[in-house]
Amino acid sequence: MHIADGVLSTPVLVAGIAMTLAGTILGLKKLDDDKIPFAAVLSACFFVASLIHLPLGPSSVHLIFNGLIGLLLGWLAFPVMLVALILQAMFFGFGGIVVLGVNCLNIALPAVMVGALLRPMRHHIPAQLLGFLAGSGAVLLTGIMVSLSLYLSGEAFSKTANVVFWGNLPLSLLEGVISGFIIVLINQVKPEILKGVHSNV
Repeated sequence: MHIADGVLSTPVLVAGIAMTLAGTILGLKKLDDDKIPFAAVLSACFFVASLIHLPLGPSSVHLIFNGLIGLLLGWLAFPVMLVALILQAMFFGFGGIVVLGVNCLNIALPAVMVGALLRPMRHHIPAQLLGFLAGSGAVLLTGIMVSLSLYLSGEAFSKTANVVFWGNLPLSLLEGVISGFIIVLINQVKPEILKGVHSNV
């Protein structure tokens, strides 16, 4: 899901920075002291999962678990993912610094959207289905946003945008299945997480 530096147009980069800044501010306003350890664990999960990636043109595909993070943390997805993306860019060269805002927006905004949609349903549908919808839905939206970012940066990237979108479809199904099992495990081991402990997001 990382787009490399030097690919996107200036308007797309500026819009990504502005929207990520706004999302991060909103997220930090909701960061209570008791949520810091939980947010740190999820940031580490995102960091580790997205280290294993397959190049796909000027982007890449990999597990990101943004659906789970959005479901559990809401707007906190922005600062959680921003920290991990900064570390990946600095230490491993994934994505880049200039494109950081767009990369964070493409991953965190779908997380927030899916979380807002599914969180009210968490007591009414099976845990595995909840996780599947969160995982697959967020990755699918991320694929659309990455493709749109490339498409809006010039006609030269239209074919690449299509490749990135279709390449993310199998990944969305895989992430949905894995996320479903994770939510089932959370529901068995620490069910209070899904019963409202972190619902004020």
